[in-house]
Amino acid sequence: MSELKAIRAAYGEALAELGEKNKKAVVLDSDLAHATMTATFADKFPERFFNAGIAEANMVDMAAGLSTMGYIPFASTFALFGAGRAYDQVRNGCAYPDFNVKLCMTHAGITLGEDGGSHQAIEDLALMRVIPGMTVVVPCDAEETRRAVMALADMQGPAYLRLARLPSPVFEEKMPFTIGKANVLREGKDVVVFACGIMVATVLECAEKLEAEGIFITVVNMHTIKPIDRDCIIKYAGKCSKVVTVEEHSVIGGLGDAVGEVLLAEGRGVKFKKIGVNDIFGQSGKPEELLEEYGLSENQIYRRLKEVAET
Repeated sequence: MSELKAIRAAYGEALAELGEKNKKAVVLDSDLAHATMTATFADKFPERFFNAGIAEANMVDMAAGLSTMGYIPFASTFALFGAGRAYDQVRNGCAYPDFNVKLCMTHAGITLGEDGGSHQAIEDLALMRVIPGMTVVVPCDAEETRRAVMALADMQGPAYLRLARLPSPVFEEKMPFTIGKANVLREGKDVVVFACGIMVATVLECAEKLEAEGIFITVVNMHTIKPIDRDCIIKYAGKCSKVVTVEEHSVIGGLGDAVGEVLLAEGRGVKFKKIGVNDIFGQSGKPEELLEEYGLSENQIYRRLKEVAET
């Protein structure tokens, strides 16, 4: 990992690339195009860009209508507004009729920063995962974001793409991307860590430090929360017997619970720990300060993984 690039910036670039390839791709936003980076698409294809104004529910319904006309709508705003404020329209307007709408929401998690708890979506994965038929994807870097956009354009049906605000490391090795298929980034025998989004890079750094101390961590990039890669979870839970999940989301209803449900259904007797936001709202602060406050800094995750490995 070397270059730093915001996942939301990669999203804007991917939309512009998709617009060149597929004339059916259209983009909607709710007056936040320069924050969500959909302005990149708008500048290139103004006739296929629709600003709904500060009316997220209307935006989602517009996207649903466009999908019935054969278009592939990508609708974007902040995750808190798109997954929360417009939830009824997402559920009943898009998912219930199984419309081909792609809900791509940025500024997710506590690293949104100074806008505070009222704008920090820490429950969006839980809200989207529970909707029948909804695909849920959380890319870990800029390149995976590009591949995810292309994959969602090719699939049929509603999908939720969770995007971060901050610049984050870009992996030098280009990973394959298949919806529902996790990527194993590092093999180890002591603990398996399933992570998603910007937490993947953090977990990899922790794994490297722990290897120097004789602790070997398997790191899995679980970019698709739904459908979850059950085979990967079962395989590495059996191999390592100690399972940890790491996410910039509430520990309730997100990646941790998705992995835990698989382990429970399979009757796997493993040591299991969820690392995330512990049933508390976010607050205003610099992103790095908030990660520290909520136990998601690199040093804190390192210490918790070491503790799991040694007990």
